[in-house]
Amino acid sequence: MSGQTLLCLQDPQNISDKTLFLPPPFHFIVSLFDGQHSILDIQAEYMRRFGGFLFTEKIEEIIHQLDEALFLEGERFEETLKEKEEAFRKSSFREAAFAGKSYEREEGRLKAQLSGYFTGPEGPGPLQEKGQKSGLRGVVAPHIDFQRGGFCYAYAHQEIWLNPLPESFIIFGTAHVPMERPFSMTRKDFLAPLGRLEVDRELVDAIESRYPEDLFLDEATHRIEHSIEFQCVFLRYLYPEPTPFRIVPILCGSFHEMIARRISPMDHPPVRQFIEAVRESVSSLGREICYIASADLAHVGLQFGDREGIGKYDLRILEEEDRTMLSHLERMDGDGFYASILEERDRKRICGLPAIYAMMKAMEAKEGRLLKYGQAYTAETQSAVSFASMAFY
Repeated sequence: MSGQTLLCLQDPQNISDKTLFLPPPFHFIVSLFDGQHSILDIQAEYMRRFGGFLFTEKIEEIIHQLDEALFLEGERFEETLKEKEEAFRKSSFREAAFAGKSYEREEGRLKAQLSGYFTGPEGPGPLQEKGQKSGLRGVVAPHIDFQRGGFCYAYAHQEIWLNPLPESFIIFGTAHVPMERPFSMTRKDFLAPLGRLEVDRELVDAIESRYPEDLFLDEATHRIEHSIEFQCVFLRYLYPEPTPFRIVPILCGSFHEMIARRISPMDHPPVRQFIEAVRESVSSLGREICYIASADLAHVGLQFGDREGIGKYDLRILEEEDRTMLSHLERMDGDGFYASILEERDRKRICGLPAIYAMMKAMEAKEGRLLKYGQAYTAETQSAVSFASMAFY
């Protein structure tokens, strides 16, 4: 296995909890499992690519293994999907789906892991005594995996810690799978290894009452999405139970339709009406709110479909462009932030665009400040993800 090139396959819907590692020839075979190629077609394509014959029995063996692992569409996959979605629908809470996978599950180990992001060489330093600041309206925090971006999370969450605890956090998460609606809500409490996070159901009900469409149509997406869960892990680290605060979990779908039409999201009624519903609901209930946009920035390089990889010089250019884009947020110019992405047709795949934009439009703040900028570079694929923490007052 040493030095061998392998492709990692994981199921973003978490229907399968397995991880498969495929050598290039197997990846080529699996890439033809698209419903358009017969076994004879696959054998012919394999012969053209590798110059050898692929036995029918080998293809059938691969099909069986993928089906057993729930990596193929079919009866087993559909039955398992229905079971998981039905169990989620009936549950009063949302499990910590990534505990023990993306972060430590055991309480002591998790606290040590999170503490290290504050005190490590790139972190902001250990948590200071509270009560030094006031007036925080919201933050942008990454949703990249903790191993690569944990230090950057720490900057946003230290800013939360230094300010008075609000009644509720409205968390705009980023959905990484397609949704029918631009926003999705849930009333299910979030479980985390360090404690439960209760949903502010009164505020959720108020938003729902002001919005003309079904905000729970895509609720099952919350089961598999990490972007809100990761912020909950940090919040319970800052404020262990029984510290009272509540959350409003909101998943944001894609803005690609608006980018393709070259229109502002506020000119798209489902987006405008939702943002208005959030603002009016917060105002009518008189809630003390802190907003969190769980958002990464650019996704560039071979791993994300670019024809060319990204090198060290390109990383410097990317940082300059990202900082220019973020300067719009520092000036509280959400439309300028969106326009800068629209201008280049979102060629850098800013996956946090909907969450950041929605927060900027819902939140009332006077200024923003960039706390930390980071990049995660993968040399093997010449690819990079960028991210940042920001605070708004």
